[in-house]
This record gives sequence, structure tokens and C-alpha cells, in this order.
Amino acid sequence: MREREVLLRVAPHLVFPLPFHLPMYRPSLFERAKLRAGMLLYDALSFDKSLPRRTWLSAEEVRRVEPGLERDGLRGAWRFYDAQVPYVERLVVENALDAAAHGAAVLNHAGASRFVRDATGRVTGAAVSDAMGGGECTVRARLTVLATGPWLDLTTRDLRPAKRPLLRLTKGVHLVTEAGTATAQALIAKSDGRLFFIVPWNGFSLIGTTDTDYHGDPSDAAADESDVGYLLREARTAFPGAPFDRVHYTWAGVRALVRAEGVTEDQVSRKHEIHDHERRDGVPGLLSAVGGKVTGYRAIAEEVMDVAVRKLGRQAPSRTSRATLPGGAVDDVARFVRDEVAPRAAGLRVDAATSDHLARTYGSLSSEVLDLVDGDAALAARLCPHEPMIAAELVRAVRNEWAATIGDALLRRTGLGLAACQGADCVVSVAARMADLLGWDATECEAQVAAYRTEIEPMRRFRTTPA
Repeated sequence: MREREVLLRVAPHLVFPLPFHLPMYRPSLFERAKLRAGMLLYDALSFDKSLPRRTWLSAEEVRRVEPGLERDGLRGAWRFYDAQVPYVERLVVENALDAAAHGAAVLNHAGASRFVRDATGRVTGAAVSDAMGGGECTVRARLTVLATGPWLDLTTRDLRPAKRPLLRLTKGVHLVTEAGTATAQALIAKSDGRLFFIVPWNGFSLIGTTDTDYHGDPSDAAADESDVGYLLREARTAFPGAPFDRVHYTWAGVRALVRAEGVTEDQVSRKHEIHDHERRDGVPGLLSAVGGKVTGYRAIAEEVMDVAVRKLGRQAPSRTSRATLPGGAVDDVARFVRDEVAPRAAGLRVDAATSDHLARTYGSLSSEVLDLVDGDAALAARLCPHEPMIAAELVRAVRNEWAATIGDALLRRTGLGLAACQGADCVVSVAARMADLLGWDATECEAQVAAYRTEIEPMRRFRTTPA
């Protein structure tokens, strides 16, 4: 809750309050007492936070808010508030931009292929391979930090031979469907009693998530038929008439959980740990961040760096809980759109939908996107006729945000790859625009288009909307 409050403050253009409803169906006396105790605790922990307190809605009030919710046995619902990051990818990009502004070297598509160690066995850096252009260089460091998430055990296997794995990996799947609810819903699955969610997300419904043990390379994680069937069955049970059968695409990711045995997947703690491999494995010069979740990413990074500066004999207090991210100089997003972005955009013949998109994607950096349009009116053109993203965003993605592939630009910079079509209809024209920026020839353009289609193929296997 504390970190949620920090993110609402330092990235107000990317992190937004989100009201949830927790419907109650014929709860037992024990269930009512337990849930009420939980809500009271939630309020107590939220006493100094900015989001509204929870409230109880009668069944009639719930039906007015959510007319499609299953009515049989409905007694009412708790309304409570959380927050949402619609474009987590932009949160990553802005942290990289902030790091670069403070002197960091940011290398995209560069993999650490092996650790470099001295004669005593101390880690003194890594050999880094350029996945785009080939070649390898050695990066030296007094202290190396691993933040490789679900790849941590793969990353450290040569340093920790025959040692117990640090992680327990579980796979989570979401479905992106036609919008079927007015508000976010926290629901209990009928089949197994697990909590799942239906959340409004960028004009769609996001349904999830699953929680199943995963083995193998996290890069290969994808939804399967049982994942999709489970989520659709439970969502349709809660909202019988909702258009959840219209699936645009799926998401699958792997959670990097601190290893725990003897409990089911959904009972594994989401806590994090910081490992000093000198103390744990006799390998000096290396720290690892283990576990955690996106809400706590900043606090985990602060904790890692506190350990790092102590080991290096330095003093450097953290400022990240107070300093806004690069696009975060926005007090109120709606007012920012109305008073600043929209008037300037209109003068450049950029429509209102794009103005809103720019503000909620780039925040105060929107002015830099509009500067590009000011210099070249052709950059006001939409990348896709059905979506608000414009050509100036591609220019910024390549020049300022390390985009080197179509996947970088569409999935991890502009958000077009997260639209219903995922940019599949306009990928050839996007490639042509990027070719001018990156010097691709016709052969490379074809290869880039094919690579993007391969990248999104696992997400589209269960697509039921027209191509």
C-alpha cells in the first residue's frame, strides 16, 4: 500500500486509482465476519493513503452498477480501491530513461552471456553479447546486481552448481476480451475457490489470472487450452451475458517467487529477498533480487542499492520515492489533457483521442512527441486508422527509447501492439517507417515483419475476433 501511494505520486500519468467490487453470494456467518475483519484491516492500513475507504453496496446498488452480474443469491458487494498500471511497459521505459538521465548506459538487445571472475573467484563483471549486430564486449564492475526475474536460476547455474534453486516459477495467464463489466471485479471461482479478477483495461476486459507451476525457459510461456477454458468458464459464470467469448489475445507470464515447497501455487508468498552471494554461496561481487511483484519494484530496487552502497563503502540516500519519473510532472491527467495537450495538439491537427493517448502514455513528455509533429506535419498521421498512435511516436521510440525492432516499438513503447489488432494490419507500413529511421533494406523489412508476427503468434492462438 505504501509503494502504491509512491507510484501514484511519482508516475500519475501511468498509475491510476481503480475501484473494485467484491460481490457476496449467500455468505456464511463465518465468511461475513472474516471478510469484514479483512476490510477493517485494509482500512486501518490505508488510514493515511489517498484512495477512498471501502464501502458496502446493497444488492440493488450492485445491480445498478453492474447489471450483467449474476443475480442469484447476490447479497451485495464491498467496494474498495486499488490502482492500475495500464501500460506496465511504459513504466519500464521511463525507469530506463531516468537511469540514462543519471548517467547509466542502457543496452537493449544485449545479453550477459557469462560472468567474468578473477583468480579468487570474485565476480568482476560480465561478457555482454550484442544480439542485433553480433560481437561481444566485457563490462567490468566492482559489484554486479542480478535482476533477471524468472531467469535467475538459469543465470546463476554456473555459479551455483548442484545448489537448491532460488525460485519457484508459476505461470499466470490473462485473457483480453471485449469489455464485459463497468468496473473491476474481484471474484471467487466456483470450480476451485480461487480469487480471480475481471478488470477494465484500455477499453477491454482483462480476465485473470491463473497460477500453475512452470518448468522451462520463461521466454516460452504461453496460454494453453486449459488456461483459457478455466478463465472463460469462471467469467461467464459471474457475468452470463457478457461478450467474453470474443477473445482478442492472451497474455502469459512467469512469476519469480521465492522458493517454497509443500504449498499450492497460489499460496506461495509474493515476498522478495535480497541475496548476497558472497555469504550465501561463497561467490563475492554478486547480489541478486529474488521474488517480488511490480507494485514493489521501486522499494526492492532501493533495498538492493542500500546493500550495494554499504558493500562499496559509500553513502548515497535514495531519492526515488520523492522524485517523479520523466513523464510524471502532471498533477491531474484530465486537466493536463484539457489545458495543455489538447490545445497544442489541435493546432497541429492531432485529434482529441490521440491527445488523450499521448497524455496517458508519455505524461509531461507528450510535449516532446508534439515537438516532432511541429517539425514535420506528416508525423501526425496515425499508424493504424483504428487506433490513436501516431508516426511521431515511432520516431521517438527509435531515437530516444532504444527501440530496435517492431516488437520494441509496438508492444513495449507505443502500445499499438496491445490494441485489438495488435498492429497486425499495419505492420508492413510500420516496418517501412522504421526502415527510414534504422536504415533497413527490403530484406531486413521482411525479416522484421516476420519476426513480429512470430512474436505475437503465441498471444493470438485463442483469438476469436475477426483477424
